[in-house]
Amino acid sequence: MHLIKNKNLSLLLTLFLFIGLISTAFRSETRVGNSAGGVSMSLDTAKTDKETGLVTDQNLYMVKAQCISCHSSKLIIANRFTRDGWKQKIRWMQANHNLWDLGETEKQVLDYLEKHYAPTAKAARRKPLNDIKWYKLEEQ
Repeated sequence: MHLIKNKNLSLLLTLFLFIGLISTAFRSETRVGNSAGGVSMSLDTAKTDKETGLVTDQNLYMVKAQCISCHSSKLIIANRFTRDGWKQKIRWMQANHNLWDLGETEKQVLDYLEKHYAPTAKAARRKPLNDIKWYKLEEQ
């Protein structure tokens, strides 16, 4: 009788372990967050580097060499700028924090940042009003 209970318990534990492994293997989303709130991205579209958390790309090595050597990758992940905005940040770091001239590699860094850390399109404003019937204000 005691042996039967142990077998059932072992079978039940094996079943829970199997279900846990299957659910982990088929999980399709990961959470890439910042202090303002997280953004869910599919692993299929945005694979991240385990070391930095940055999106994996052919230019990631250059971002690691030029950016992450001085500051945390979280500084990039937490911000979203246009290409010009990232360029202004680079110029600011060069003027205030002795960032070296990136030279020809600046294009690769900006391409990467623009591609993966540009502002996201969100409806922050209402749609423009259409078919408005304006009226004249009358003076009294």
